[in-house]
Amino acid sequence: MSLLVKAHAQGREIVKVTPESAGWKHVGFEAFRLAPKESLRISLPADREACLVILSGRADIHAGNQAFDNLGGRHSVFDAYSPDAVYAPPSTAFDITAHDVVELALATAPAIGKHPVRLIPGTSMKRSVRGQGTNTRYICDILPESEPAESLLVVEVVTPAAHSSSYPPHKHDTDALPQESALEETYYHRIDPPQGFAFQRVYTDARDLDESMAVCDHDVVMVPRGYHPVVMPHGYRGYYLNVMAGARRAWHFKNDPAHDWLMQR
Repeated sequence: MSLLVKAHAQGREIVKVTPESAGWKHVGFEAFRLAPKESLRISLPADREACLVILSGRADIHAGNQAFDNLGGRHSVFDAYSPDAVYAPPSTAFDITAHDVVELALATAPAIGKHPVRLIPGTSMKRSVRGQGTNTRYICDILPESEPAESLLVVEVVTPAAHSSSYPPHKHDTDALPQESALEETYYHRIDPPQGFAFQRVYTDARDLDESMAVCDHDVVMVPRGYHPVVMPHGYRGYYLNVMAGARRAWHFKNDPAHDWLMQR
């Protein structure tokens, strides 16, 4: 099975990954596009929590018995400020109405309902710069380990043109805390300009998994295990939204020993 999930060029549903389609246990991911004034209802199952992220555009979101109006506002995921998001426990229904053209991402993972619906305003999200030189990238922590959730971890990253990201190659597929945690992961890619592409490789030490992909705008790469670096070609910058989840909600990773020397430069 290919780890690359191609996006739909038209229609409300852009791309969808379920635990069943991915062949794993934890991460679910969907992306949607809505026209102005269009509405969408999303009903969560009784065993999955969600983080709904307004990637671009403005929308009203009702979740459970709470109403959050006029959320979002970015023209593009490449705008230099953070998105608004809404966290919801299992069995919640989202009712979404777009003000203008809206792009939404829905991240889901197993839960039993420990935390209530809440708004995660973009103004509360930590932004940071990681790496140096052509390994520099720009991070926004949407739902990090320090914020309440049962399984989900959600983060977005912008990588400048001709830069590498998720680099040196790292993995988080072994339950060996505090050195490493076991987390499934999806990468939802956006490319600027959109006719471009990114390269992503997913591989293990034993090379029993070793897949290299040319990733286009709106595509998803599934990372069930292994190292998973991303490289942007000259002239095209990249964005990705990461969703991670596993049996334990902790992000600890191990760099590929063959490339760990890069951290000493």
